[in-house]
Amino acid sequence: MIPPIKALSAANVESLVCVTAQHRELLDDVLHHFDVKPDFDLNLMKTRQSLSAFVTEALVGLESVIKKAQPDWVLVHGDTSTTFAASLAAFYNRVKVAHVEAGLRSYDKYQPFPEEINRKLTSAIADLHFAPTETARSNLLAENIPENKIIVTGNTAIDMLNFTIKPDYVFQNRQLSEVSGKIILMTAHRRENWGVPLENICHAIKQIAAEFPDVCIIYPVHPNPTVKEIVTPILSDCERIILTEPLTIFDMHNLMKLSYLVLTDSGGLQEEAPALDKPVVVMREVTERPEGELAGTLVLAGTDRDRIYNNVCTLLSDDTEYKKMANAINPFGDGKASGRIVNSLM
Repeated sequence: MIPPIKALSAANVESLVCVTAQHRELLDDVLHHFDVKPDFDLNLMKTRQSLSAFVTEALVGLESVIKKAQPDWVLVHGDTSTTFAASLAAFYNRVKVAHVEAGLRSYDKYQPFPEEINRKLTSAIADLHFAPTETARSNLLAENIPENKIIVTGNTAIDMLNFTIKPDYVFQNRQLSEVSGKIILMTAHRRENWGVPLENICHAIKQIAAEFPDVCIIYPVHPNPTVKEIVTPILSDCERIILTEPLTIFDMHNLMKLSYLVLTDSGGLQEEAPALDKPVVVMREVTERPEGELAGTLVLAGTDRDRIYNNVCTLLSDDTEYKKMANAINPFGDGKASGRIVNSLM
């Protein structure tokens, strides 16, 4: 949401920023670097908080913000529990909702969990839908969203790369400055992958690191303790696997630029990596970004240990297959989504 916030400011539109701090550690760094000072900070993050508890607190807190701010529109992004709670709070107070990154669908309500239902419920509430792709637009039309309420904008995640990628970048995390060889950037944290699936993922990359001496795998580990309790015992002592704390967005994007390929169960990285010409191996059973599969920018490997291993091995050893994915056209935007969003609101 940083690019739309900046674009609204440039257009002299009064915008008030509210954060729930659903992920406090990851949020504050971004706000600091882009000089965004929240007008409202609900600070709701608690250790091992249940979804029900978080959404309940967010709904009450966001309603109080809406009553105080009296906005004409509430802008929400994507598919987090914050997004759903903000949309519902706005609806209860008869305030219009505009949904950035609208229309993504996996058509499996438990994958990703709880995001698939969060975004579908948000679509049922929203008055304006900023779809990143034509596929997302088609998904919304199939759900009887009026055509004149859907605007295809591209994804603001691609806009963000215009702010973060820098030539001759110096990493804030010193570990990253000493990395060499074929860098594999990896993230894995999805709630539906907790337990055996995440164990499978860790064992697969452990095998890859052992068999490819020119590879270095960098894994910024999500701060959720459930993730750390699985990852640390399996990977902490592995040669050529570097476990780090979550990276700043500048470190993350510039590391992605240097990487050979990306392994992830994230959503956003499926869009960002192809914009930097990096193949993506998606460690999930389904994706709400099928455009990447169709375009050839990503391969869906699931959470089976052998499938992950085999897909990564192919990209490491088959130059033709690697170039085919690296040179595929990114279908997720041209870096100008925020301007289209602001123009539509105006």
